[in-house]
Amino acid sequence: MSHRRVRWMSRPAGVVACVAVVMVGVGMSDAAFAAGASIEGGRVGKAIYVSKLGDNSDGSSWAKAYHTIQQGLQAAPDEKGGHRVIVRPDAYDEANLYPSHAGSRGAYNVLVGDVDGKLGSGATGWVVVDSGAPELIVRTDHSVKGGNPPFKVVEGGDPKKEWGLKSIDWWGPWRCDPSFSGAIWDRWIFRNIYATGCEGGIGWDMTCKDGTEFSAVVEDCVGIGRFAGAAVMGHVNRPDEPVVFRRSYFMCMDWWGDAGAAYVRASHKKMPETPDAVFEDCTLVSPDNALECGYPGFKGYTRVQFKGCRLIVLNFSQPHGTPSTGIIHTPLDGKQLHVDLDDCTLMGFTVFGAGSGQIGYTTKGAVRAYVQFLQPVPKGFERLRYWPVDVFHAIEPPASGKPAAVKASAKSE
Repeated sequence: MSHRRVRWMSRPAGVVACVAVVMVGVGMSDAAFAAGASIEGGRVGKAIYVSKLGDNSDGSSWAKAYHTIQQGLQAAPDEKGGHRVIVRPDAYDEANLYPSHAGSRGAYNVLVGDVDGKLGSGATGWVVVDSGAPELIVRTDHSVKGGNPPFKVVEGGDPKKEWGLKSIDWWGPWRCDPSFSGAIWDRWIFRNIYATGCEGGIGWDMTCKDGTEFSAVVEDCVGIGRFAGAAVMGHVNRPDEPVVFRRSYFMCMDWWGDAGAAYVRASHKKMPETPDAVFEDCTLVSPDNALECGYPGFKGYTRVQFKGCRLIVLNFSQPHGTPSTGIIHTPLDGKQLHVDLDDCTLMGFTVFGAGSGQIGYTTKGAVRAYVQFLQPVPKGFERLRYWPVDVFHAIEPPASGKPAAVKASAKSE
């Protein structure tokens, strides 16, 4: 792994208690949601519509919908929460998105794709945020000093010649850079969003507000990026409101640097008793690390929980080749990362990897691992004899609509 500290996303342009907070409203009927029913049991805010078929006037209805997601996010009128940005299925060539306001406790704001048309858009399919699609020429701004310079947009040239994944630091779907914190997304819910085309999929970096409390919920989404599919960085958890990723699919497409299907790096001075991020019924796919945490020299502590998840690393190299560094990995001292695993299946060359020492962990229920034959399986894991067919089938992201839960099953001895 490279020792370079990789950043992504964008530049300008108790767990039981947690479930009680974030699950309120999750079972809300589509009709009630569209009518303006309370979000997360709290205040009813403004409904804002986004559709390329609207007249781009004020976003108050599908007929008057804004054309871009950024317009919708900026139309949230206050910090009281309960606002909904409802997006018609389509491909949106946008990057560096950010809202005008965070949500509030008990009244999360929501960014939701109308994947099945039940919210009135008349369309079905994914809301795709493709940050590789904007017709811009983007380069690293090497005139800015520091270990991780921002990007710059270059005038002139032919942007059509540069269509494709924009793998450049700080360029991504959700705005953040050394001077702009992803904390603006505090207490937002993402639903039915497919984010791709750049460094990261769905996530946030606190940057200049490192160490701030942060909560968010991601449900039924897909995040794909060079560096990470899902990420949250620089925060500290609220014990009753951790960051939650639920029923979602995340993939990274690189092994270099601190890439991972999920990248979680909190900023605690000691190990917290409750998780900084919770993954429930998620699939995480990577060439090297399903979970990555930290960069060499980082001093903080992080705790992550996986419940009913599938963690899949594709590199099964021979030991004398280039094997993966661990399904769950940190370049730090292992004591700086703790992982709680509940009814999960892991596939990859080896389960854990750390710069030094051992990663802390607990297991609950059936926690199974399929590894390279010479690799040990940690205590508390069931070693799989047979290839876990159902789990491996989960490497394919859902084609449209909400991801279907994959029930892991594998014959073992």
